[in-house]
Amino acid sequence: MNPLDAKAAALRALLQRSGSLIVAYSGGVDSSYLAYAAQQALGERALAVTAESASYPRSHRRMAEDVVRRFGIPHRFVKTHEMESSDYVQNSSDRCYFCKSELFDVLEDLRRELDYAAVAYGINTDDTRDFRPGHRAAQEHRILSPFLDVELSKQEIRQLSRAAGLQTADLPASACLSSRIPYGMEVTPEKLRQIDRAEEALRELGYQQVRVRHHGDLARIELAPDELPRALHPKEIQRMSRALHEIGFRWVSLDLDGYRTGSLNEVLFIQPPLAH
Repeated sequence: MNPLDAKAAALRALLQRSGSLIVAYSGGVDSSYLAYAAQQALGERALAVTAESASYPRSHRRMAEDVVRRFGIPHRFVKTHEMESSDYVQNSSDRCYFCKSELFDVLEDLRRELDYAAVAYGINTDDTRDFRPGHRAAQEHRILSPFLDVELSKQEIRQLSRAAGLQTADLPASACLSSRIPYGMEVTPEKLRQIDRAEEALRELGYQQVRVRHHGDLARIELAPDELPRALHPKEIQRMSRALHEIGFRWVSLDLDGYRTGSLNEVLFIQPPLAH
């Protein structure tokens, strides 16, 4: 048995030992494979649960529904209310902690109501290299992290997803819409809707790996490096600019560094200049 197959077998055994499981499910690469693996291990005693809120992109919902429909995974939506928390709205560097705390409170209530044994989510070993305050919330709520337990990386999850036939295998990395707003700038439903519309517009123009960072009147577009040459063509610049102006941004910029995961976290690790 090769190492990846051994990890997949260990994951299945781990999930089976839970007896029954609720999976926090967004429709992204990781949560989709976890929901699939849980169903394979537990059948009807695995339930994928998707949290609906202002920060949940429409594109994620479409993918989430498509996956569970195609694979027959038991699924339901629940409402979360992180926008009612001033700690979340003020958007400090630990915003994700308050978001995940709300999510896990809701899932824990559902777990008790439906008599499931545990709740799990899809953090992987690569995620631990970035700033992840949401994982602290998971630990406090005793949420299972099966991919960490069997040491699965993002690339390995993509490989297993491909072997399973999951359409999410090559899906670009995803995150909630609030992650597009710089720390310290208030999160509002209006900003989140504007970001969602802007990213949808850019996908309609044919771009795949898209982030629109919201800097007030300024939209900063991040695209995958291999999509930048096309985007730099004058006609493409006009198309993108026109689309985002129509959504309400006064200025539109293209980040020449391209897309990178957690780019707004970069400010957290900048060292101040040494005093002389």
